[in-house]
Amino acid sequence: MTSSGLAVLCLLLLLHTGAQGFGILPGKSLNHLEITESAILNVTAHVCRALAQAEGTDFTFPAQPLTAGAVAVACGAPKSSKSFRRAIIFITLMNVRVDLRHALNASFHFDEEMFDQGKKIITEGLKVVKASNTHENYEAARQKLGEILHPLQDFYSHSNYVELGNKSPNFNLIKSGSSIGTIAAESRATCRNCDGDNCTNNILEDIIREGILTSGYFGVVPLNSHKPEGKCSHGGAVDQTSTIEPTGGINKDSFDASHGHLHMEAANLAKAATSDLLEDVRRAAGDREFLQMMGISKGSSKALCFVIDTTKSMSDDIATVKEVANAIITNVGTENEPAVYILVPFNDPDVGPLIKTSDAVIFKTVIDILSASGGGDDEEMSLSGLQMALSNAPSNSEIFLFTDAPAKDKHLKSTVTAYIERTQSVVNFMISGTTVVNRRRRRNDEKPKIAASDAQLYRDLAQASGGLAIEVSKNELLAATSIITDSFSPSLVTLLQASRNPGRTETFSFIVDETVTNVIVYITGLSVSFTVISPTGASEVSTSSTGSLITSSQSVGNFKTVKLQKIAGTWSIRMVSTDPYTLKVIGQSPLDFLFDFVEESNGTFTGYDALDTRPRAGVNGSLLVSLSGSDTATVTEVALVESSESSEITGVVEPQGSGNFLVHVDRIPSVEFMVRVKGQDNNNGSRATIVFQRQSPTSFRASNLTITADSQSILDPAKPFSVPFSVMTNGKGGNVTIRANNNRRFKSTFPTSLMLETGMSANGTVTISAPITTPSGTDVTLTIEVDDTEDTNYIALRFSVINSVTDFTQPMCEQLSLQANCSDNCSSATWELLVQVTDGAEGSGVRNVSLKKGNGTITTSLAPGNENITLVSYNASCCSPEMELRVVDRVGNVGVCFYSYLESSSEAFSASTKVTQSPLLCLSIVVLGLYVLAELGIQ
Repeated sequence: MTSSGLAVLCLLLLLHTGAQGFGILPGKSLNHLEITESAILNVTAHVCRALAQAEGTDFTFPAQPLTAGAVAVACGAPKSSKSFRRAIIFITLMNVRVDLRHALNASFHFDEEMFDQGKKIITEGLKVVKASNTHENYEAARQKLGEILHPLQDFYSHSNYVELGNKSPNFNLIKSGSSIGTIAAESRATCRNCDGDNCTNNILEDIIREGILTSGYFGVVPLNSHKPEGKCSHGGAVDQTSTIEPTGGINKDSFDASHGHLHMEAANLAKAATSDLLEDVRRAAGDREFLQMMGISKGSSKALCFVIDTTKSMSDDIATVKEVANAIITNVGTENEPAVYILVPFNDPDVGPLIKTSDAVIFKTVIDILSASGGGDDEEMSLSGLQMALSNAPSNSEIFLFTDAPAKDKHLKSTVTAYIERTQSVVNFMISGTTVVNRRRRRNDEKPKIAASDAQLYRDLAQASGGLAIEVSKNELLAATSIITDSFSPSLVTLLQASRNPGRTETFSFIVDETVTNVIVYITGLSVSFTVISPTGASEVSTSSTGSLITSSQSVGNFKTVKLQKIAGTWSIRMVSTDPYTLKVIGQSPLDFLFDFVEESNGTFTGYDALDTRPRAGVNGSLLVSLSGSDTATVTEVALVESSESSEITGVVEPQGSGNFLVHVDRIPSVEFMVRVKGQDNNNGSRATIVFQRQSPTSFRASNLTITADSQSILDPAKPFSVPFSVMTNGKGGNVTIRANNNRRFKSTFPTSLMLETGMSANGTVTISAPITTPSGTDVTLTIEVDDTEDTNYIALRFSVINSVTDFTQPMCEQLSLQANCSDNCSSATWELLVQVTDGAEGSGVRNVSLKKGNGTITTSLAPGNENITLVSYNASCCSPEMELRVVDRVGNVGVCFYSYLESSSEAFSASTKVTQSPLLCLSIVVLGLYVLAELGIQ
């Protein structure tokens, strides 16, 4: 389960001796984790500083070493620290996963002189990142970003680029259509034998003298690993080619490597190159979009996501949704402002279109024109709408589905459940008009459309996600929507969650620590009574609306909300009912946890990889847990708690450093379960130790069916796209059903069944055909499910659509005029600039022009009679003599144009306008040198 970035630092656990790339384990040498995280933190901090300068606000650069929390605070978005940390973890996971899934593919590591192939992986992946950001598909962008950073970083460790004396990154690695240098011919010798263990001079002098690029060969099969005569080896104990003459190696992965004396030079170049690539992504996306990709938002960093039935009977419900949405949109500019707004309408047979925007005004307009019409059938396409929302909303979102009808597409239940588990999103069902509603509260003309048996589907999905199935009459719906406003705190944490079906009397406990505020208890069910017991022993019963423990309570339909006094310690709540009920306790706290299930790799190299499927039932397993919101907190206990029972399985916790913990359990439950974490934080000694408890809202399932799949992650709509997969069972064999669904409803073919023998694999292929008109940047989530009637499992894969690109050149600027009326008193004079911007006759066209530097005003317009030319007018005070334009074309090529009026040399400088894709290429412009270095974070 790659839970949208919640797969936590399996990279820490890769054995150093088996890693193909910078060392993985923490230590004196720099590793992929540190290189990637350091570059992300540094570039992100500089983006926030640039935005602050543009807005005229103060910015304090955080102290070294940078942390996600400190950078989020400096960016003015402290409540984004968890989502920022999640993004960093996910990107880094995708980076190190390359070692596990592409261990022997030389192209991914720049081994065996596969320079052209390695560069293609980077440049093709960079197209995916840029196109995904254009469509606000930030998770797809993060996934591909992590994948391409690995080969980019390995270039500096595995090639002889450092040995050639280079002191700055090779920017052409990320620039399509350019040469990275002269590559050694296949027949040309590049190395000599090392002198025993001393390999410092094993690269031939003529290779160094002529600046020829080479890299080491690598093989792991004894007696069957080969390399061309005279070629260098990667080196190390695992590399079997290192014993073939010329012996030794040239990698710089660690201080102990063959060329370990150059490890820091290689690692620092890799870090600078990572920063360069991130800067290129930033320029193409824009500063605020870059921050959103990194999970940083001035508001809540959460999505406002509504999935709404639009049939005629939903008129009152839609009016309620408009009222709620309008109330939430008033949070624009506050810490509770949603980062993204999503709307998915559905009826029968239509689903969508999906509206996804970060602009509150656009969303309000869409909501305001929403209307109810048509319909009348008993069932609607609610699960199809939910699937669309789950596949487009950020992971860990809260989604609200409004309907008064049963699901027509019940067959999607397992698919939707898979999406819920994979994204760890919470789904709340706002169901109006079920048979459980008190008839005395129902209007005379209101007829129930959902029987209790039909509503059970929604209850099951709500329980799986950690959400609620709220069943009310239509005139009660508005009162029930208080849950929506409660859910938008970015620091929302789950303290307890449980469900019982059938109901029974049971006492549950939960911990409210000193960091938790606004504790709320949610209960669904009929004929439920309860008693809350505080840490002091005081108690209060459910019939109390307010008191010493309960500050307020509300009941509507089957839904009860109880707000508790803030008293730190262990609370209890005693539930009494024979009817089914759910219990959920939430609060607000910066302290929370991220986690994922992992398994030990069976590949060439030993390590742990996050699961894309359910864990195996009934056997031992592992989790990786990461804490957020504190640099001093530690995990003391992790337990798998059965969702409908009191049983739990406690794991063994192994600290890994940096707030990360590996947890081993001796058995994964065979029934639904949740993850509970307990820990403590001494808050750097400033006060008494805090004891905390958090729980995952999502319920998980294990399986005895195993499904694996892997495929090239870029989908070209011009050709069919194949995804091979394998299925195996550890239970009884037999015929199993196969289902494949993709969130874009692209046509696909796949075997509908496979015959399995116990312990043996059966293979199949899913083939997807995307319409040729599918825009680049569209992300596709494919879910392949296997079902043997008693057990189910799935694998969820993400692909990005990229159309063939022939435009590799950046847009160009041409100065048309520059007029200045400047004097010694610069504040009383202005200068004006007129520039035309084009993408060339063969270009894809200019998509965006923005002002990166300068305190003036900019206006753009299309040239009369030629829409391929954009005219840019700039006006500024003479006190601000420099300006910088960022120009992005439709495929993400970036041009940066510098102009200045300097009184002493205005004529010379105005004629020396530069256009480039990278600030690093502009260091020759002395006037701008220091500025460029600052922007890149070189301090």
